[in-house]
Amino acid sequence: MPALVSAGAQPDPTNGNFWKLVMMLGFFYAPYWWIVIPPALFAMWAQFRLRSTHSEYSQVGTQHGLTGAEVAREILDRNGLSGVPIHEVPGELTDHYDPSKRAVFLSESTAYNTSVAAVGVAAHEVGHAIQHKEAYSMLGLRMALVPVTGIATTVSNLLILLGFFISQLRGLSGFGNTLFLLGIGFFSIFALFQLITLPVEYDASARAKAQLQRLGLVNPSEHEGVDRVLSAAALTYVAAMASAMTQLLQLILVARSRDDNR
Repeated sequence: MPALVSAGAQPDPTNGNFWKLVMMLGFFYAPYWWIVIPPALFAMWAQFRLRSTHSEYSQVGTQHGLTGAEVAREILDRNGLSGVPIHEVPGELTDHYDPSKRAVFLSESTAYNTSVAAVGVAAHEVGHAIQHKEAYSMLGLRMALVPVTGIATTVSNLLILLGFFISQLRGLSGFGNTLFLLGIGFFSIFALFQLITLPVEYDASARAKAQLQRLGLVNPSEHEGVDRVLSAAALTYVAAMASAMTQLLQLILVARSRDDNR
């Protein structure tokens, strides 16, 4: 089994739960709040499906008996990526590939587990490492947007909230609306980030399934389980993209309604 080194989780480009809560409350308080309900329900369902599917196939072992870390190491080595380390991170479903460190990070439940779920998740993260090696354009664009997205999200939150409240003050509505529009512009960067993430994740899953089959790391009877786990994971990214796009639509509708009321 490859040696694993503990490390921290990948930073969240949305800058933590506080602003997520503030923006969620803001979206439901503002006009057209009902627009965000369907994607919010879809996101909840996607998370439930991921956890239930992952839990189901965490109980199904592979016939080869390889752990997630061993499968990741095998795929990396067979693709000329023997220099890419595998690190351990705490938690469940915290697995990720960090392009800045050129390292794969696997949760304990993935690294040391011989289940179909663990093998599928580990192979998916290695899929990102292969994308990086082959200079997959969408991954490169996503990497470039990560630091920008973090700043843009914080700025958009501030501008949207300030613009919304300042525009209610007599004599300052024009200034408040300008801040609101600037906030929408910055929020669109976050929406673009979510949109770009989608093909990156689907491509990584496709690479993972191809590698598992090509290298014979899973038997034909186990392919369906891997596919179900990775498909469930992909749905969470679809939900995130849909949520970001509908929030952007809501902001645009609010801005248009304010222009009409002038």
